Amino acid sequence: EPMSNLDYKVRLDLRHELRALQQRVGITAIYVTHDREEALTLADRIAVIDGGRVLQYGAPEEVFHRPANPFVAGFMGADNAIDLVQDGAVMRLADDDTPAAARTLAHFRGDRARLSAQHRPDGATLALHGTVEQAAYLGHGWRYRVRVGRGQVWVDDPAPVPEGSHTHVIVPRDALLLFPAAPQ
Repeated sequence: EPMSNLDYKVRLDLRHELRALQQRVGITAIYVTHDREEALTLADRIAVIDGGRVLQYGAPEEVFHRPANPFVAGFMGADNAIDLVQDGAVMRLADDDTPAAARTLAHFRGDRARLSAQHRPDGATLALHGTVEQAAYLGHGWRYRVRVGRGQVWVDDPAPVPEGSHTHVIVPRDALLLFPAAPQ
């Protein structure tokens, strides 16, 4: 990583200075990074590559909001991945007995989810019952690791919730990035 050894503030300033220089000079540049924020800040176009194959190429907003597949979704920060099944108008977590053909893989960003002690099922949100396993204060809020079913998800929430608490992870339906489930 070209800027990984710099402190955070210097790295932020340098990203914006590089972008301004590139635009002022009007040059085409190829910048290789594993840092999503660096890519989004510096790029007019992003190519997400895995194993030497371009998985998606497009404007930063397009790649971020409409990833082409689960790998791109994870790289762009939607790293919570769960198997869901449609149950009428409500989506729920798939269980061990759910056949692969009935599953949908859903990715979502932790900052689009919230924790709630109670939830009424509706078609506008996904509610996952879970237990807070870990809480970390980040300054602007909390990051929680929540056990849901056999897996875990990360949730950023402004309110403190004690570790060990039973809770619901609430995700707006429009925050879910849905992909066909991988064959079992």
